[in-house]
Amino acid sequence: MRGKLARQFRQPMRWLSFLAGGVPPVLVFPAPGLSYVAWFALVPGMVLFLRAPTTREAVARGWWFGAAYLIAMLYWMALQIGPGLLLIGVVMGWMWSPFAVAVNRLLRPRVSWLSALGAFIVVPSCWLIPEWIRSYQGLGGPWGLYGASQWQHPAVLGLAAVGGVWLVSVALVMANVAITLVVGAVRPSLLAAPPVSGPAARSAALQPTRRRAALVAAGVAVFAVAAVSGPLAFALTAPFPAARAVTVALVQPGVVSNDTLRVHASEALTAQFSRGGTLGGVRPDLIVWGESSIAEDLTLPSSAALLHQVEALSAQDGAEILVNQDAVPPGKGHEKWAVLVSPAGIKGIYVKTRLVPFGEYIPFRQQLGWLTSISKAASSNMTPGTGAHLLTATDRQGRTLQIGVLICFESAFPDMSRVDADNGAQLIVYQSSTSTFQGTWGPDQHASLAALRAAETGRPVVQAALTGDSVAFDARGRQLIWLGQDGHGVVTVRLELPSGTAQTFYDQAGDYVMWAGVAITALAALVLLARRRGFLGGSAGISSRRTAEYDADTGQPVPS
Repeated sequence: MRGKLARQFRQPMRWLSFLAGGVPPVLVFPAPGLSYVAWFALVPGMVLFLRAPTTREAVARGWWFGAAYLIAMLYWMALQIGPGLLLIGVVMGWMWSPFAVAVNRLLRPRVSWLSALGAFIVVPSCWLIPEWIRSYQGLGGPWGLYGASQWQHPAVLGLAAVGGVWLVSVALVMANVAITLVVGAVRPSLLAAPPVSGPAARSAALQPTRRRAALVAAGVAVFAVAAVSGPLAFALTAPFPAARAVTVALVQPGVVSNDTLRVHASEALTAQFSRGGTLGGVRPDLIVWGESSIAEDLTLPSSAALLHQVEALSAQDGAEILVNQDAVPPGKGHEKWAVLVSPAGIKGIYVKTRLVPFGEYIPFRQQLGWLTSISKAASSNMTPGTGAHLLTATDRQGRTLQIGVLICFESAFPDMSRVDADNGAQLIVYQSSTSTFQGTWGPDQHASLAALRAAETGRPVVQAALTGDSVAFDARGRQLIWLGQDGHGVVTVRLELPSGTAQTFYDQAGDYVMWAGVAITALAALVLLARRRGFLGGSAGISSRRTAEYDADTGQPVPS
């Protein structure tokens, strides 16, 4: 048993698959943010999947690829969960195996037209499987979805208004499939599974030149379609008419080492910039503090003095203040509250619903509670709220302003901002605190998600963070302000707001792209199983001709 396990780590192709899985998230997400690389970054991994001699080996390589993808994407979580990050990669890497199998079965030379068509449909669908599974909060949430790499490109995010971040992922993976198809047509021996000599290799190489040229043309055409689909959607989708405009002030006190000063830093900074009914010389309609900006429960009589101070600041600035408390209300567990305060008192409360795995609770604590002894994982589970809902603010002119307030990690979930938009929110507001990961790429990745949520909902999105990044994006995902981790102060932004009834196609249709991907993957799996059992005739390979499979360890033919 030990020897068999050790043999799994002595296979260089799997280590190359691990490398191929770790490189893309490092390059395409912030801080490097080389978003253009996402259009071809998956090709090396896909080549390795194609060269797998058996389906079982493709499954293994997909697992190694997925493990590295997760570990590299979440490397900054090592500060919080230590070696638990390796456990996450090992346990959850299997989710990329369907993607690897789809590539292996549909793109291996010689590729038929039916296989090529299937690849453009099935392979992106299989890529959505890990993105769908990870969308469950207990499994980490939809962090680092491949489509989120395009946050800097509002034109590409035109697809997000049509099908959410899922459709952006589909376009990127489809482009990678197109490149792989072209490579296979030009150099079929490069993608052929070993052994690369003999009748099978000669059959791939002898594919008619006209067929290979046609496959190249098809690959180039599909790549072009994937590349222009976003800008085309952006051009054809008119922005919502502006119903009004508001000015929002975001307060970022920065890193404060003194514990006593830190819990009052947002209040002190707001007071410092307040003078003559303005905040930093601007008359805001709403002031937003970051997550955990106060450590008291403003609803308790014991916190009356602090509440009065916030009310006075609101009156002085002529704007309501959205604060965030990190406290334990009587009779409840530890909760995070967004509290809207006006000169007359508390106007509304939202309780954080989606908690950070390991940071604010440990999934399956009974089984994984031991992580607290070797890492900084949450010592106890926080209590979640009941779901997204709106808070009603009032601007300087006395008009109501419906805002969808969400807290920190919740910006990763497309469904929450979509619920707020469907309920009539004109503005999406996030409050964040990522000081635990200060100096890593985590806060930058977090802030970039606001662009996706703006493009998906057709609403401006702002995020106020205690230590950065505080950002604002307009209703089409275009960046307006960005105050990074090394900054502090008060930044203001003027936002044009759509009507509360305006809806993008994604608002109306929901996650249809994701569910279509799940259905297509399930159907493809059934077809593969039926072919292997001989119910549909032929093989599940690249063409109607049978192809030899070889054991990855011995190199001997595998009986069919």
